[in-house]
Amino acid sequence: MKIIISFSLFFLSLTLVQSENDDEAAVQKVVETFFDGFHKQDSIIMKGVVGDNVLLQTTGRNKEGKTMFRTEKIEKLYSSIVGIPDSIQFQEKLTSWSIQVDRTMANAWVGYEFWLNGEFSHCGINSFQMVNFDGDWKIIYLIDTRGKAGCLED
Repeated sequence: MKIIISFSLFFLSLTLVQSENDDEAAVQKVVETFFDGFHKQDSIIMKGVVGDNVLLQTTGRNKEGKTMFRTEKIEKLYSSIVGIPDSIQFQEKLTSWSIQVDRTMANAWVGYEFWLNGEFSHCGINSFQMVNFDGDWKIIYLIDTRGKAGCLED
């Protein structure tokens, strides 16, 4: 009887670990899809992984070293990305991942470097908060940091 219980618990724990891994992979896929749309300048792709009433914020230091913090409407991000001329090349390279999931909520802490016309511009962290709406992970909150300090270090 103890063997049956032990095997049952073992297989249950494997199922839970697999479920967590599946959720983490799904969360990462949402972020990758968001940036696929970003790089293709396709707001429809981006909107496909963003929930209603998403909150978009950024923080960093200005030239005087003071903390700046601002909130923007997601529509402004969409229109600015779509409006970038073909003569400008940009890439947000995702450099690190930390994903946490609990039931219907997830956080993806994603390091990045931003490159403009082949030149390094800045780096930081994107923090995505997501909710699983009946099987679909959607971004409901995005905040990022921006700066040059500590970037491109080996």
